[in-house]
This record gives sequence, structure tokens and C-alpha cells, in this order.
Amino acid sequence: MHDHDTSERLASYADVLAGELPDTWTSSHLQPDAKDDLAELAELADRIWDLDLVAASLAEHPLRQAAVLSRPDGAQLVLLDRHDRHDGFLIAAVAPRALPDEAYRAVPEPHGIALADDPFLGAEQVAGDLLARYDRALAQVRHNALGGIQPSHPDRIVLTWQPDGSIATAPADDRSGPILIAHGFMQDPHSGIYRLDGDDTQAQARALREIGPRLDALGIGTALQHPAGRTAPTATPASVPPVPAGPRTPATRSR
Repeated sequence: MHDHDTSERLASYADVLAGELPDTWTSSHLQPDAKDDLAELAELADRIWDLDLVAASLAEHPLRQAAVLSRPDGAQLVLLDRHDRHDGFLIAAVAPRALPDEAYRAVPEPHGIALADDPFLGAEQVAGDLLARYDRALAQVRHNALGGIQPSHPDRIVLTWQPDGSIATAPADDRSGPILIAHGFMQDPHSGIYRLDGDDTQAQARALREIGPRLDALGIGTALQHPAGRTAPTATPASVPPVPAGPRTPATRSR
């Protein structure tokens, strides 16, 4: 059994910390008394983005409870106990779910830090150190995860053919999201990428044809980017965009 007072102290510290950090953060407390929390703790431990202070602590003291701080864009921090003679807590960044292993290559880990026992001072430590490094690392891995997807701009969406026949895009803002979703695109909540599968090429072509006028009404143009550096015109024509002539071999990822 874990110590109830320690558990309450961790949860209270996390609540104050979340309220003092820049932007909007919420906190949740995970403890092994709940079966669902126990499974989530195990999954969380695998995603702690640290090879230094926090990793060393976890090597000797497996994660038994934690507080998770979450930001609306998917960023997460984990607050955990210190197992030394010092007061305070440890805090580390959490790697996003569902991004390929290749996205993390050459991206430095945003190693965790030790926090003072005062959550207000702790918030200053996080904002001035860990959070800045975490945001840089997040931006890099999300950029890497785009792979061959060309970046979009506020006034133009770039749609990129994928090796599996799907089409992917990463809009520069959220105005186009509802239109893409309404025409069959699915959004990955972690990378923000929208994908339209190519199982039915006629439906795919129809969706691409129909989104053009709706996006144009918002002042957003469209462009079609082919793989292997073959670029389409700067704006897709009003007619049906080209569709792959045959099945494509799915891309493979090494893990």
C-alpha cells in the first residue's frame, strides 16, 4: 500500500502546478489502488521521455503513483515522487503516443528535473527550463512524423499522396478541419495529420473534388503534392484530381 498522505501531497502539488504553468494545463492522479490506473501507470512509464535523472530514479523505484499534467495540444508532463533525502518531486516530459520510432531519431531527450517543495517555485522551474526544451523536442518529432507530407500554409492546403494510396495533409490552422472530416479524412490526434484512405479511389476523387469549393469559400486554396518530388500545380483544378492507377505497396516502418 502506498502512503495516503504522500499521495494527497502529490495530487495537491500537481493541481497547483498545473494552474501556474503557461497556457492551459489539467492534472490527473494515478495510483495503483485502481486497476485501470495500474495499467495506465505501466504504459506511462514506457513513455517517460528521459534518459537521465528520472530514468535513474525509475530504474531503482518503479512507478507506483504519478500525477499527469496535460495540455490541450497533447503535451503531457508526469510528476512523481523523489526517493532521496530531499523534499519536492521529479517531473519529466511524456513522449506522444502513436508517433513512429523514426520521428525520435536525432531528437535530444528533454530530460526531467527535480522540483522544489513549493509548487509556485516549481512552476517557475518548469516554465523556465523543462517546458522550453520539451516544446522544442515536440515540435521536432511532430515535424519528423510528417515524413513526406509537405507543409501547408494558412491560405493553402497541400495534399500529399502516400505510398499506400492515401492522401495526407497537415493544415496550418483549424479552419479546414471540419471540412476535411466531413469528406472522409481522419485526424491523428497526436500528429494533427489528416488522412483520406485510398481503398475506394472513386470516393477519394469525389472527396477531393468536393472539398475544393468549400475550402475556397474560406479563402484557402488547395495543391496536390505527388511523391518522389513530383509536384502538382499550385492549385488543384476544378475537375477530379488524378487518382493512382493501381494499388500501391504499403510503406513499412522499422521499430
